[in-house]
Amino acid sequence: MVDFPSKARVVIIGGGVVGASSLYHLAKKGWSDCVLLEKNELTAGSTWHAAGNVPTFSTSWSIMNMQRYSTELYARLGDEVDYPMNYHVTGSIRLAHTAERMQEFERAASMGRYQGMDIKILTPEETKERYPFLETHDMAGALYDPHDGDIDPAQLTQALAKGARDMGAKIIRFCPATGVTQHDDGSWTVHTDKGDIDCDYVVNAAGYYAQRVGEWFKPFGGRTVPMMVMSHQYLLSEEIPEIEAYTKETGKKLPLLRDVDVSYYLRQEKHGFNLGPYEPNCRAHWETEDDPMPEDFSFQLWQNDLDRIEDIMMDAMERVPSLATSGISRVINGPIPYAPDGLPLLGPMPGVKNAFEACVFTFGIAQGGGAGKVLAEWIVDGQTEWDMWAVDPRRYTDYTDHDYCVQKGKEVYGNEYAMHFPHHEWPAGRDKKTGAVHTKVMELGGVMGAYNGWERANWFAQDGDDTSEEATHTWGRSGPWQQRIKEECEAVRDGVGVLDLPGFSRFNLTGEGAAEFLRGMVTGGLPKVGRMNLVYFSDDRGRILTEMSCIRHGQDHFTMITAGAAQWHDFEILKNALPTGLSLTDHTTEFGTMIVTGPKSRDLLASLTDADLSLGWLTHQEATVAGKSAFLARVSFAGELGWEVHCANGDQPAIYAAILEAGAKPFGMYALNSLRIEKGYRAWKGDLSTDYSLLEGGLERFVKLDKPQDFPGKAAILSEKQQGVKRRFVTLIVEAGIADAPYMSCIWKDGEIIGETTSGDWGYRVNASIALGTVRADFAVPGTKLEVDIYGQKCAAVVQEDQPLWDPANERLRA
Repeated sequence: MVDFPSKARVVIIGGGVVGASSLYHLAKKGWSDCVLLEKNELTAGSTWHAAGNVPTFSTSWSIMNMQRYSTELYARLGDEVDYPMNYHVTGSIRLAHTAERMQEFERAASMGRYQGMDIKILTPEETKERYPFLETHDMAGALYDPHDGDIDPAQLTQALAKGARDMGAKIIRFCPATGVTQHDDGSWTVHTDKGDIDCDYVVNAAGYYAQRVGEWFKPFGGRTVPMMVMSHQYLLSEEIPEIEAYTKETGKKLPLLRDVDVSYYLRQEKHGFNLGPYEPNCRAHWETEDDPMPEDFSFQLWQNDLDRIEDIMMDAMERVPSLATSGISRVINGPIPYAPDGLPLLGPMPGVKNAFEACVFTFGIAQGGGAGKVLAEWIVDGQTEWDMWAVDPRRYTDYTDHDYCVQKGKEVYGNEYAMHFPHHEWPAGRDKKTGAVHTKVMELGGVMGAYNGWERANWFAQDGDDTSEEATHTWGRSGPWQQRIKEECEAVRDGVGVLDLPGFSRFNLTGEGAAEFLRGMVTGGLPKVGRMNLVYFSDDRGRILTEMSCIRHGQDHFTMITAGAAQWHDFEILKNALPTGLSLTDHTTEFGTMIVTGPKSRDLLASLTDADLSLGWLTHQEATVAGKSAFLARVSFAGELGWEVHCANGDQPAIYAAILEAGAKPFGMYALNSLRIEKGYRAWKGDLSTDYSLLEGGLERFVKLDKPQDFPGKAAILSEKQQGVKRRFVTLIVEAGIADAPYMSCIWKDGEIIGETTSGDWGYRVNASIALGTVRADFAVPGTKLEVDIYGQKCAAVVQEDQPLWDPANERLRA
């Protein structure tokens, strides 16, 4: 081929809607010398048989941003690239059968309004007015989204492709990539049967073939892509005279209907219906050795299997009786990729430099426009407009084996429209990573949660407590856990508690110049030898990238400890900037951690250790505890006198048993969250995210603008400081009802949204509902009266002093 390119800035592998959108958005940002490779024709994977629904609804802030952007793009794309588009903005109705579902709708509507979308809550009567063919007798209400609709997936993909080509990007069809090679400088060669292409970056946008493509990157630091493939059916009805008459009379289509409590969508398709169920008795494909993934499944489907969706079909016919008057004209049964949480993999490829993922999109049509925008920002700018941790591939680490991916994929599919209650833990794919005292924690009544695959106790149940999954189906704080959390918090307040915390991410940094390297990375100062402190990492805009505890053992010897979920994310922050001569190693799985905290913790530990327990706050030391080697750090995320006890896994059972025998009460993650929020301590990817600058996040005391090192974001932070911060971090006391403020609840003042919460919980030491968040700077004044929208209820709130609510002078912490 004369015009086959031998070089490109970026090569995208996969020609579905996400790959085409990524190419289009790269070209929009001026990177037109990019190439997309497709093994067959564009759309040959999941895109061609997609139903084409384009919702904005989500209870994830970042997903809602992505989907909202998609609707805005699709509305103008046809004119922008001069390509015909069948995009129908019909609006949508989501039905609620229960009060809990209405609370979820209120939360999503509030988030949507904050993003500028006019989402409405409807009564059953108002719902009937918008959808006259609907039976509403057993409904609690509905959510109406005027921006929802449907689009032709093939036209959308071709329009994005045309726009990219018009800007100079290249698309090579019928040209499968066959492998990749990375060179010493981090650049790539992508191999094809038609020739090789040298490039700076590679993107895996291979859809349900993403895992197979991902194997090519293993020699260069990659891992098995965490995903599986589900069989999804939707059926098209024959034409229905009533629907045809409605469309002719009104000149419009019916709104897209979703009965989320039954688990299906129903969309007008010409003068009939498109019914798409998400059945609990679902089926995975290509999950076993006797059902291997074929080399090429382009434009292919599976045979129908209507038996497994019969119940949902019957329910839909009762809800919309017109559907029952028609026969089935066609059934589509095709593959859809699923990540273990149902969200795509979008962002830097874990462990591999200059490689990205834009794959495993379960709702690729709805998210494709936003995904291309996000990916282009990540590649060109190194950062994204919105915090995208919800889809970041590094959110998964080494526990996502095949069994886990299949179990979780089927669980997500079968609960596609399920509510994600704050105290609910999904049961599939559990016990992938357990700490050294897991069995003992369970014996003590631990009700477990999964944190980056690690099992940790959320709370400790006593005999007779209801630990069923059904008990957690509430948005409220009340449940069998409430009294136990209160008791655990009171034990930490009045005596001593112990929390087993497996999976704390820990990295060892050594080598001559390690200290100077860190000074150039973090926004503030480093601790002295023998001490520890918090350090913050900023992106180029001065936004919060992450927080780590920095423990200094020697002049150039550090242990960096960070959140369990941040393991791969934070390791890469250090690794990708690491100069030659320094050593960075991950020791997360080798050690256990116990938080021993409370006013009597010194007395308890004194009976077990030879350590000098008079050393002050933020010191650390090697010691013997219960006859075993340990490392004691005098710090407590609970805000009381306390120590973190770190030890080798093999030594932890003896130490934990001795601490319990000495009188410590075990407490869990729910109590820890309550305790930390009373101190105003930030949680990673809630209060601490790239949606906020360090100054907006109230972290100015961790920024040293006068130090000589030009750390990332220094210029941006200095500029923001000179111009004045537009938003400020606040602590609120809320007159909450039965529930505390979830993440991204709107904060109101005089009928105007002026901020949002970043986390909320009940504080058992201060006996109040607390919310952390950011508000417009002029409202961040102590005593200011505001309102917080909690599941549709506007609750009075008051801005507090810029100090911890509990022990504001830190006297207990430093005792």
